[in-house]
Amino acid sequence: MSTIHLFNDSEDSNENLLGNLSKTININSLLEVPFQERDEKWVAEFLENIDEATFQLAESELIIGPDGYPYFQLENAPKDQNFQAFVIKHKLKSFLLKKGMGLAINTHQEQPDWIFTYGDLVNYSLNQEFYTDESIFSQKTEEPHIDKDEKILVGQPSDTILPQDLRHNLREYLVNMGVKEPKVMLIARNYEDENLVSQDLVFNITPDMFQTEQDFKQIMSSISWFLPRHYSYMGIDEHTVENGFMPL
Repeated sequence: MSTIHLFNDSEDSNENLLGNLSKTININSLLEVPFQERDEKWVAEFLENIDEATFQLAESELIIGPDGYPYFQLENAPKDQNFQAFVIKHKLKSFLLKKGMGLAINTHQEQPDWIFTYGDLVNYSLNQEFYTDESIFSQKTEEPHIDKDEKILVGQPSDTILPQDLRHNLREYLVNMGVKEPKVMLIARNYEDENLVSQDLVFNITPDMFQTEQDFKQIMSSISWFLPRHYSYMGIDEHTVENGFMPL
């Protein structure tokens, strides 16, 4: 049985293969800290350094995680050895985002050091940070819905919200899961008050498309893996809002 290699750096220049040496040293040092001692300061330093640190490809490049999603695997760069180098920042748009994969760090250990969803990587590409705390998206404090008499503005999400690779991978996933023609729109709520205004992504996905309510909930939950974590979204019948939806 032959091994399939997803990643090929033969077309890249050496410049694209090399990471930041100090960030690599910092990451290797941080990963030696026991899990129980990894506090908020550790997390902040880890996220600050990981983008340009040099890793090596794991022997098995791709795994399907316990959550059912695909992850590209990286491991600590070994000292004084030749290895195939991988730098997240250099390979984000040209490889990871196109392939629709998350990223797993050191899964050969009893507990992986870190797991990035596809949406985490999308957020880094868009905002230069893996996780965003404050945004114009609605707070996820209640079941999202649109009230019958609610005034909303309807538009389409730009590439700075849903870049093309994200659209492609999410559309492919939804079609495979039985959503024949995935569509999307962006709505603004409380738009007349700049202190209250918020936005949500809306998909044309409803429970009657699936055999059970649980199937619907599973699909809606799965969408979050593809999106940055601060995004809020919902599914409604596409005839609810006239001229709102466009193909994903």
